[in-house]
Order: sequence, then structure tokens, then C-alpha cells
Amino acid sequence: MVDFKSIETFLWVVTLGSFRGAGQRLNTTQPAISQRIAQLEREMGVKLLNRDHRVVSPTPSGRQMMLYAEKLISLRAEMIAEVGDRSAMRGVLRLGVAETIVHTWLPQLIKSVNTAHPNLSLEIEVDITPDLSTRLLAQEIDLAFLVGPLSASGVRNRVLCDYPIGILASPSLGLGYKTLKVQDLAKFPIITFPRRSQPYEIVRSLFNRPGLSPIRLHASASLATVIHMAVEGLGIAVIPASIVENELADGRLQLLSTDLKIPPLTFSASWLESPDMLAVERVVDLAAKIAQGSAAIMETPDVDAPRPVVQF
Repeated sequence: MVDFKSIETFLWVVTLGSFRGAGQRLNTTQPAISQRIAQLEREMGVKLLNRDHRVVSPTPSGRQMMLYAEKLISLRAEMIAEVGDRSAMRGVLRLGVAETIVHTWLPQLIKSVNTAHPNLSLEIEVDITPDLSTRLLAQEIDLAFLVGPLSASGVRNRVLCDYPIGILASPSLGLGYKTLKVQDLAKFPIITFPRRSQPYEIVRSLFNRPGLSPIRLHASASLATVIHMAVEGLGIAVIPASIVENELADGRLQLLSTDLKIPPLTFSASWLESPDMLAVERVVDLAAKIAQGSAAIMETPDVDAPRPVVQF
């Protein structure tokens, strides 16, 4: 008798194009995947997969089987979502996160996931957006919170929030008394996100002007390092003001007034279409609610206004 486990295995083998990939996704061995497919083919009485090439592909019968398999798995997910106990959702979700999210609302999301889905485990990796995109497309992670949305075949996106980029410096630099022009800022080292990131390219283009001396641009993959350097007066930080609310509140950093027009960073949730996206979509729903609330609280404040400290 054909069971859901065999159907799900077949679906993942076709989706990922290999027995090995399906084994990693389902947390089992490649021989176990082979046995399930062989059993499914015996029960159906037809060959479902071509194994003659490095990438496994469905036979004509396999393609027909895919249509029904996708409907069955989708219907199962819908049934669980509507009828089942959310706390019964279990497994491991591999989450890739841009560091800005780590410094803002990620702790609140983890708490919400723990409460709503106590049997769902998160494996969290922090990286820059280009690397997160590559890892998502290689199916090394299940969900990414990155600067997006990500434009690629088979990728679903949901915009989470916008974070304005601020120009920040230590009061020791004495820059908080007037509106600064790009020439004023260029006299100091500029500290920002790492190379290959969208913010880095934006900052570089802002200061790449005729008649302006080459700037000293310090880039770091660690926002904690960027913040520490700015607090120590080693340069001007160009990062979202939202991630330094505490430093702004206690006066270690100040938000500078400038004539620069910098577009905000738009963060999105991105994930690949797959046979069973229930866990991913549940986490995305939670993330969207938390991120939008966080962004509303953490909008770039007026330089002279009291600045709230967000507690997680």
C-alpha cells in the first residue's frame, strides 16, 4: 500500500534531482531513499525515475505521478494547518539571517517560534545577502531573511520591513551641530557593511564623485565591530540607526544631519517552492508580524527627540 512517506520521498528526489539531496532533506540515508523509491515503483508497477544521469529525472509515468503527489502533499499540509495542533509541528528549519535582523527583531522571533511551535528547531546561520542567496538556491538553507526580494526561478518572497540607513558618529568627533555635506563626511573614515553587500556599494557610490578625494572606507562583516569602531570615534558609521538604539539613547553615538539621500534597506523573507512549505510559511508569518512592528517602533528618530529602547 502506497504511503505518504514514499510519496514525500519521491517528491523530494524529483525536486532536488538526487537521492543524496533527498536523504539530507529528510534526515535519512541515501540507501533508505533508494529503498523507498524501489518500493514505490513496485507498488505502482511502473518505473518512476530515470537513474542514467547524474541528475535524477522523472519518467513520463513519474511526471504524471508528480501531479498527484503534489496535490496529496499540499492537501496534507492544508489539513494539518486547519485541523492539527500547531505545537505538534516538528523538525528542523535551516534559517539564514542578515546581521541587521540579528541586531533588531530576531530574538523576538525565536521566542515566538518557541511558544507557537515548541517542537520545531531552528538552525540559524548569519551571513551577508549574496552568500545567503547562494546558499538558498543551493538548498543548503530553507529560509533566508535578507536584503531583497530575491529574483530567481522557484523562489517565493515576502517583504518584511524597511530600515532607513543613518549616518552616525561619536560625539567626540564634534559633528552634531550642523547639516553636513558629503565633503565634510569624506574627511573621516567611513565604516559600513562588508564588500559585496548592497549597503557597501551604495556608500561607495555616494562618495565616488568628481572633485572628492578618495575616501577611507572600512568594511566589516561584523556589525558589532562597526558599532564599536564608531563609538570609539574611529570613523563615521553608515548603518541602520535601528541597530544602535541603545548607543543613541545613552549618548555614545549621535545621528548626524546630512544632505545625503540614501535609500532604505528592504528586508525580505525568501524561500524555495517545495512539496511541503508549511513550517517555512508559519515562520514567515510570525516574522512578518514581528518585523513590521519592530520597524514601526524603530523608525529613524529625530536627532533631538527622545529615543526609545526596544526590549526583547
